[in-house]
This record gives sequence, structure tokens and C-alpha cells, in this order.
Amino acid sequence: MAVYEERPPRPAFSVYKRAALGAVSILLLTATAVSTAILLQVKQAVDVFTGVSHPIPHIKNVLDNVSAGGPQTILLLGSDRRFADIKQKNPVRSDTIMLLRLDPSKGATSVMSIPRDLKVQIPGRGTAKINEAYSLGGPALAVRTVRQLLGIPINHVVNVNFGGFRGIVNRLKCVYVDIDRRYYHSNQGLVAGQQYAAINIPAGYQKLCGQKALDYVRYRHGDNDFIRSARQQDFLRQAKEQIGLGQLFGDREGLIRIFGTYTDTDISSNTAILRLLKLAFESAKNPIQQIPFAAGEEITQDADYVVASPEQIQQTVQDFLNVKATKKQTKPKSTSNDRRRARRQRRRATSAFPGLFNAARAAEDQAVKLQLRGQLGFPVYFPKLAKLGSSYITDPATPRTYTIRDRSGKRYRAYRMVVEAPGFGQYYGIQGTSWMSPPIIDNP
Repeated sequence: MAVYEERPPRPAFSVYKRAALGAVSILLLTATAVSTAILLQVKQAVDVFTGVSHPIPHIKNVLDNVSAGGPQTILLLGSDRRFADIKQKNPVRSDTIMLLRLDPSKGATSVMSIPRDLKVQIPGRGTAKINEAYSLGGPALAVRTVRQLLGIPINHVVNVNFGGFRGIVNRLKCVYVDIDRRYYHSNQGLVAGQQYAAINIPAGYQKLCGQKALDYVRYRHGDNDFIRSARQQDFLRQAKEQIGLGQLFGDREGLIRIFGTYTDTDISSNTAILRLLKLAFESAKNPIQQIPFAAGEEITQDADYVVASPEQIQQTVQDFLNVKATKKQTKPKSTSNDRRRARRQRRRATSAFPGLFNAARAAEDQAVKLQLRGQLGFPVYFPKLAKLGSSYITDPATPRTYTIRDRSGKRYRAYRMVVEAPGFGQYYGIQGTSWMSPPIIDNP
């Protein structure tokens, strides 16, 4: 005999509707609360920023409009307005001209430095170096000149003076940077016409703060525009990799106040800031890709220029707009046969390694000097081979042993050898340290 259990009563459909309506209401209320909190935070940020920032006169008419959610290109200008220039009413020059493009769909954020000695046509002014556009007509003429040169829309402009750079780097508790060689200049004993910015930054992985960070990214004597641009972009890349969104958001008011105090910009409305924040948030996961500016050099009786052909400019623009994230090379797993082959290759003559030569003696001399210069507490390792045409640098400051402090203040010993490679301004280093987790190995 079959036994049938009584089916429980089926709840009315209105019960489901009420439950669903309640769930949706909770979600909407939660979303509204979160959105309201975010909007309040944005409003506070806007209030802080507009309270201390300086709008750029006559800039709105030269900028391109941006559609909601569309990519944005920002022109970054670093002006070298010094106290002497203000006092003597000298024209202010644009020391740094850089383009930043936020486009989350590309998988990378493109950054491109424009050589300040680039030979261009300045609208209404004729042929000159591109940094003269700023001196002749401020940010507005700089925007017009860059847009005419590259043929791309420019949506915002940010003009930062050096006080702002120092303040922001210090507020972010400095940046760890791999310094390829010693940067040094002293004005002691030089006449006024031979003096320029003093600097003394030794080679090696280290933490740069405030003025030293500024000295490093600005240094130009002995280098050219291309090398300095690469150095500036590398500093920005290392800074981005070390500074998380949490740190930026947690200290947003202090950073915004510094940024606004030392910055002139067109970005001031709630709409513009919200769009930019949304793009920045969506792009934060993407790496920064440095786009080289293809150009050469031209020396005339009047001046030394950087020059770029129309074809070079077109290629540079394409690379900038269609940036792709650099794929990290994965190291294949080695087999026992691979290891045996590698051992056999090491026993062969150096001719088996094209482009390299046996530099073991020079490297060993450097290692001996390191051991004599200070207690490291760990062995000094060095490569036996070096690039053809290169040589180890030996001077009172190189090679060197020193101490690195992490962000908590803990001390680690380190050493650095410097090799000057073939080519103008080309160096590489051999670094050793007892610090097992420096920021540089987080994204090798």
C-alpha cells in the first residue's frame, strides 16, 4: 500500500514578489549608501582641490572635449620656475613635456616624453624648440603646439612646478630607484657662467626623497633629451609599482592639497574629476608602458635641435595610441640535458658567447675593493663575462658598499659595481644586497 505524504501548501506568488522586492530594495539602499559615500568623498576632494589650485587662464578653448567613458590624453608640463626667475621676471620654461593616455581597453597606460629641444613649428611664432612654446604663450600655446605636431586630441593639461614634485614624493614616503651610475656635479670653484644644478647621487638601488628625486629626474648635463626622458619615465614606472591604491586613497586629502597647491590645471568640475577618477581606477591594474619618441639630432650654428621626420612622428603616434602591454618572458624549465649543455658551454671559449668577452680579472679586482671598503656579511658575486666594448668604472665612489633601509627602517647591507657600456650614456650594474624582498623584484 503506497503512502503519499501530504504536499506542503504552496506559498502565494505574492510572497515571492515581496521577498524579491525586499532583496532588491536592500541592494538599492546599499548601493545608494555606497554611492552617496563615494560622492561625498569626491565632493570633499573637489572642495580641497579647488580651494588651493590655480586655474589656467584661456585654456578651455584649446582643449578637446572627451565623451563619457572615453579614453583621455593628458599633457603634463613641468616648469622650471625658480625664485630667481620670479624675482627677475624672466620667462618661465617648460622643463618637462610628457603625454599620459588613460585607455583601459588597451591593457597598458602609455607615457611619452617629448624632447624639449625638439624642432617644431610653434603656431604664430615660427620655428623653435618645443619648450619655447611655454615661454611664449604658457600652457595654452604648449597645448596647441603639441596637438599640431602630433595630430591627437588633448583633453586636459596639468602644469606642475618643482615644489609640487618634491612635496608629493615626500608625502608618498619616497621612491626606491635603481641608479645606474653616479650623478655628480659641484659648483665649487666655478665661475657663474659654468655653474648649473649641483647633484651628488651615488650608484645603486636606494630610496630617493624630495630634492634628490627631483635632482635625479631633472639631470641633463652629460646626457641628452632621450636619456633624460627615459630616466623620468622609469622613475614614474617604479613609483607606480611601489605605491598602491590603498595608500593613495588613505592619504587622498593631503596629496590633493599638495597637488592643488603646486599645480595649474583645467581639471576642476565634478564631472571632469569623476570621469578622470573612473578612468584612473580602471587603468590602475594596467602597467605603464614607456613610448620612445623616434627622432635624431641636428646641430646648426644657432642651436642644437632634436628633429623628427613626418614618418617618425606618425610611427610614434601610432605606438602611443595603440599601446600594448609588454609580455613578461617566462623562463622554460631546465632539464638535466639543458644543465649538462650549459656546463659544456661554460667550459668553452668566450667566442661561444657573441658580443661578450672575458672580464673576470676586472670584476675580481672590483670584488676585492668591495671587501676592503666595508663589512658586507655576505659574499660578493660577479659575472665573468661583460659586453664587448664595456669597462668597469673605478673611482673614489665606485664600486661601493652601503646600507639600504626598508620602509620600516630596518637596515640591509649592499654593494654596487658599475659598468660603462658602448653607446652614449649607457651603463649597467652588478648589485648585491642582504635585503631579500626589495620592491624592485616584485615586478622584475
